[in-house]
Parts: sequence; structure tokens; C-alpha cells
Amino acid sequence: MALSLLTRPVLPAWVDYNGHMNDAAYALLFSHGVEALMAHLGLDERGRGIHEYTIFTLETHLCYLQQVQEDVLVNCDMQLLASDAKRLHVFFTLTDDKGARLATSEQLLMGIDIRTERPAAFPGEIAARVAWLPDAEPGDWPDQAGRRIEIRRRK
Repeated sequence: MALSLLTRPVLPAWVDYNGHMNDAAYALLFSHGVEALMAHLGLDERGRGIHEYTIFTLETHLCYLQQVQEDVLVNCDMQLLASDAKRLHVFFTLTDDKGARLATSEQLLMGIDIRTERPAAFPGEIAARVAWLPDAEPGDWPDQAGRRIEIRRRK
């Protein structure tokens, strides 16, 4: 099961010279997905101030699965692949309003103490919310999760 984070139309400014959504716009949508996840965890602007805590993105792997045209309504959903006291390994999926998978973004996120700008364990209230995030079942990760970039050579 996935957590639905946001729904947005593809804006004209996101469409490139090829007539479909630019690669940077996919990254922007997934970045908005991270912000929506943070808000879901209680780390919106107010929560970041209260807890003096935020989340940074350490690594991301984006897969483009289909071209997306202007005005298409896209949804960003998220699953938790793994977590520990201060990190989240998350998987975002971008779909259209018919449920077709458009792109995925696997990300490693790190909790940060704003005062020290150093990694720190999730505050108790945030950790409790992390525990309620929808997990991918062990052995049933999305196809794009854990992939690496390579040119496969024919033997």
C-alpha cells in the first residue's frame, strides 16, 4: 500500500522542446513529494521550527517510464522501503489519473538537527509517525527499487 502525497497538473512551463514534461520537472515533482512527506510527518514549516529538525535528501535515483503531456493530472505516492533512527529509504511513484506509472524516484533521506546541521535521530513525535508509514512488503519491492545504472553488454 502507498501513501498518496500530492496531485498536480503538468504545467506548460514544465513541457520542453520535445512536447512532453522535461526531466527536471519530474525531479521537481518528486521534490514536492518529499515536502509533502515531511508535512505528513509533522515537519511542515511550523513543525520544523518546533522540533528544530528537518530532512535532507542524500541520494536519489529517478526512472522515466513514460512521456507526460501538458495538463495531465499526475499523482505522487510513496512507500517506505526501510528506516532507522534517522534515515528513510523511500520510493515515490508518479502516476496519471488512470493509474499508469509515469516515473519513479528511489531516495535516501536523512534527519537533520537544524541547530547543528548534523544528522540526528527523529524526534519522538516524528519517529512515531514514521512507524505508521506504509511499508513495501519484504521481497515485494517495486521493480525499479535497488537498481543501478549500467550499460549491459551482450555476451
